[in-house]
Amino acid sequence: MKRLLSFALLLPALAVAKVPVEEDILDRITDTSSPYYYTGLMMRYNAGDETLTDEDYHYLYYGYAYQDAYKPLNTNPDLDRVLLLASGLDPDTPDVGTLEAIISAGTDALARDPFSPKLLNLMSYAYGALGDKERERAYSNRMNGIVRTILSSGDGFTQKTPRHILMFDHALDVLTVEGFSYDKSRVISRTVEFVPLTSPYVVEGKKRRGFYFDFSRIYRNKPEGYTYKRDRTWQFNNLKPRTYK
Repeated sequence: MKRLLSFALLLPALAVAKVPVEEDILDRITDTSSPYYYTGLMMRYNAGDETLTDEDYHYLYYGYAYQDAYKPLNTNPDLDRVLLLASGLDPDTPDVGTLEAIISAGTDALARDPFSPKLLNLMSYAYGALGDKERERAYSNRMNGIVRTILSSGDGFTQKTPRHILMFDHALDVLTVEGFSYDKSRVISRTVEFVPLTSPYVVEGKKRRGFYFDFSRIYRNKPEGYTYKRDRTWQFNNLKPRTYK
């Protein structure tokens, strides 16, 4: 199975950060005359529309926080099933029945988390392994669009310039796509967590030991008295995100 050739091929160089502004997002996604009206955007996303722009993905991803379906503190048993199935796959000679089971469970899991990079990646892999190149490309495009959106929301180098996420797993998925390995995250403030890297890397002459992520949307509508415990983290299980020409 093809591996990710280069992170630079997957994601273009990012310019100025596009920090999500809540008032702007809410105004755009609720205005029926806006090109970012949420119902229309989600229909295009689910249909695999390849004309969706990075601007569209910005409102799709952060606009989801205002949808009734957004329940980040709920469990996702279908995701657990997908990951369990994927963990037993031989990526070079995958079993057809297992691939079909991944697609079935993955479709249900995406109903709870439609922007999960790891789910989108696994769906792309499964369809590709079954010979469905159209759906393989569609899910890959979605994953790349979501990853670009998170990366463009902030450089993640400081607490004041975090990357913004809708689910804790999305932060770890993005780091995996970038090729980083990481240790257990720790909460820095009421809205920001820090995910340390197992080994630092140097960028622009500075040593970076990890990344900051804004998780404030996750707890925005937290039920009274709710205590959240994270499940163990799953990786991509050697199913690497790919780039398509």
